[in-house]
Amino acid sequence: MIKTLPTIIIGAGPVGLAAAAHLYEYDESFLILEKGDQPGSHILEWGHVQLFSPWEFNIDQAAKKLLKQTNWIEPDPSHLPSGYELVNQYLKPLSETKELNQQILLNAEVVNITRKNIDRMKSNDRENQPFIIYTKLEGAIKKFEAKAVIDATGTWNHPNPPFADGVWRNESLTESIHTHIPNVFEEKETYQNKHIAVIGSGHSAQNSLNDLIELKTQYPKTKISWIVRKQNIQDTFGGEDHDELEARGKLGSKTHQLVDQGLINVYSNFYVDDIIEQNGSFSIQSSHDIIINDVDEIIVNTGARPDFSFLSEIRLEIDPAVQSTPQLAPLIDPNLHSCGTVRPHGEKELKQPEKGFYIVGVKSYGRAPTFLMTTGYEQVRSIAAYIAGDLEEATKVKLKLPETGVCQVNSTQHQLIESNNSCGCS
Repeated sequence: MIKTLPTIIIGAGPVGLAAAAHLYEYDESFLILEKGDQPGSHILEWGHVQLFSPWEFNIDQAAKKLLKQTNWIEPDPSHLPSGYELVNQYLKPLSETKELNQQILLNAEVVNITRKNIDRMKSNDRENQPFIIYTKLEGAIKKFEAKAVIDATGTWNHPNPPFADGVWRNESLTESIHTHIPNVFEEKETYQNKHIAVIGSGHSAQNSLNDLIELKTQYPKTKISWIVRKQNIQDTFGGEDHDELEARGKLGSKTHQLVDQGLINVYSNFYVDDIIEQNGSFSIQSSHDIIINDVDEIIVNTGARPDFSFLSEIRLEIDPAVQSTPQLAPLIDPNLHSCGTVRPHGEKELKQPEKGFYIVGVKSYGRAPTFLMTTGYEQVRSIAAYIAGDLEEATKVKLKLPETGVCQVNSTQHQLIESNNSCGCS
């Protein structure tokens, strides 16, 4: 009986829809549950941001086959799409194909997943019991049964806090600061001629900084402070000219130039200990008692973390640091190396003790950065093959990722990296 049930995919983003396309190729039934009111709804929240990778890396091959059977106009493979373009030129038409359209439920929020008639403790005959997916839909809780579950929910709605210890201490603070990449040109009044602090050292933070600098050319009194934990600010710029993704390399190079020109006030080795809001402005204090006063707006681009709250009855194996699957963690842990690329991986690396349950996409990386969409496409290609019983295809590698040009191994962990070939940058 369980074999006749569908695979349920949670999330109708790029990786979730790709999973559906691959399952369709195997004539496997599926159902997509999407919390938002349209596929890719979370992407629209950063729609103004341009991706690093061109279209050739952002379109899944199984999805492309479905789209080519419609009037879809394929984008220029070399063009770098924005988030809006990704949704409107790819995800929306893909979700409207006859093969996928009727299998997508919108405004469907998954609140719990378990096995039928048994909880997390029970092992007897566990794998033969279907998954039960409790879903908030149309004001009520509905149950769906599945033979397998693919969690492609991402991490967008779970940003990391600005504090060095990783704890959100005050809920009201989340309403006063910005935890996204703001569209500063549409929100000029919020940022123009203000003192803006950007917290974080990654690509999102650098995107925010570059946009703010452009705003500063129009409003010269705009003051920009950049707060990073790294001791050496040079470590934030990535591979620059050596990055195989040209746009990603250019972002690092441009930020490097802005810092060298003194247009950004840099606070490196700054561990945020406290943020005090008073009389409409903020004071940001470090654990070394350095205080940045009179900050008007704070942009927190410190990454995101996975949400496991609805998986309490699922047997998960999660790396204690990275919060990815244990087999994937050594490939992506920034404590071990700074490679921005990861060797292709699939069902084998992503499987859980709970047979038939998978976490894919950016959520599969846990708290680690540098996820590329094409990595997620390879993940679900392999998983769909495994679900369909095509074990040979499930174990194949069909992807070559662009290198970042940066691969510095932490010397204290060099032997571990070398023995496991974990760097993925060879």
